Amino acid sequence: MKYDNPLGKEKVFTLLMKFSIPAIVGMVVNALYNIVDRMFIGRSKDLASSGLEAITIVLPIMLILLAIGILFGVGGSTLFSIRLGEKKEDEAEKVLGHGVALLVIAGIIFMILGQVFLVPLLYLFGAKEEIMPYAVEYMRIIFFGASFQILGMGLNNFIRADGSPNYAMISMFLGAGINIVLDYVFIFIFKMGMAGAALATILAQLVSAIWAVYYFIGSKKSRTKLKIKYMKLDFKIVTTIVSLGIPGFLLQLANSLLNAVLNKSLLHYGGNVAGMGIVNSVQSLLVLPVIGIKQGVVPIISFNFGAKKYNRAKEAVKLAISASTLVVVVGYIIIRVFPEAIIGVFNKEPDVLEFGSYALVTWFLCAPVIGFQIIASNFFQAIGKAKAATFLTLTRQIIFLIPAIIVFPRLWGINGLLHAAPFADFLSAVITGICFYIGMKGLKEKPHEVIDKLDNKACNQCYDGNKL
Repeated sequence: MKYDNPLGKEKVFTLLMKFSIPAIVGMVVNALYNIVDRMFIGRSKDLASSGLEAITIVLPIMLILLAIGILFGVGGSTLFSIRLGEKKEDEAEKVLGHGVALLVIAGIIFMILGQVFLVPLLYLFGAKEEIMPYAVEYMRIIFFGASFQILGMGLNNFIRADGSPNYAMISMFLGAGINIVLDYVFIFIFKMGMAGAALATILAQLVSAIWAVYYFIGSKKSRTKLKIKYMKLDFKIVTTIVSLGIPGFLLQLANSLLNAVLNKSLLHYGGNVAGMGIVNSVQSLLVLPVIGIKQGVVPIISFNFGAKKYNRAKEAVKLAISASTLVVVVGYIIIRVFPEAIIGVFNKEPDVLEFGSYALVTWFLCAPVIGFQIIASNFFQAIGKAKAATFLTLTRQIIFLIPAIIVFPRLWGINGLLHAAPFADFLSAVITGICFYIGMKGLKEKPHEVIDKLDNKACNQCYDGNKL
């Protein structure tokens, strides 16, 4: 199976545009699953703020679902890209088979555990008695579709790594478009409430999953094929996939923990959970384009690193950082100028509008550094440095933000809670910047032993010498 992968030949700028734009569009469209649910629920007379609060409370569980897809999807596709760059096509096929098997198994396990422990989970994440029926109605159905979401999302990473970003984008468009139409039909026409929103979501994800699987089985576009014989799990391949997927997986788990802690703190200090839920949706729209750029650039970096084309890998990450910074700066300006209008799109209740507008502006005070922090930390994942990527991706949520959410409100009340985010954004960007600078310098000096022997004590914990 010999072919010329464009990742190693085309101009880096052209590749970044070709891969990142579909990924950006796809990620924004993918975010619409949750955001559209919030918009329709928030404007439904039968659901309104109670439904919005329920959606916000269950977000940590949804993020755990996303984390599983990232663990095997991003981890598998990163190894997949490196093997293709090394021209080890048979091993790349094995990685694909393992990725699909792991995604399916994880989805089934998540579905079973979710159905069995649904109510205790909701209590754990802060659901109050008055919103419990809304949350149960929504998540009961979402758990049934867990396998569809995990498989579809995970395989989209492999599709991009195989050189077909447009196909991956269409997969997300297809699912999100179906979700929007079915949301309107089920909520406003059939009056199915929270169950309608959930049913629309899982049916859309089912279609996306089928579309993604078809790419590797029946599509002529795929360069690599899914073969059943490679779905028999090999421990070494599984552990390598997991090690590469751990940074993104832990980041999403951290996001889940963060949202759970945030929701409980909001309730304790008198914040508006529904308003903060809208801020979360806006954050998705701001950050997910950056995640799209990251998803577009990672296979470019990984392939060229595997092919020992280090200058191309460095050029790609620099371009991605510039593009990501531009995206978040534009979003930052819009948020500063139109906070009330943005909140009003979701809900116009006075208390939600007042709290949400202030929270939106405050939460994003240091938003311009977010793009750099995400791309720079994931550079280490792309070149197979799992410990470096894990440490840097967790600096914001685990090391700074969650402690700040716990401590700051004790000192300054709800105002302190909202200022925890800019505090964490700034410090995590500083640490990432130091490690990234040294890492890039090390890549130039020792291309065959990338950043394995750095002497700088401040960044020793950022690196490891694992070999794939």
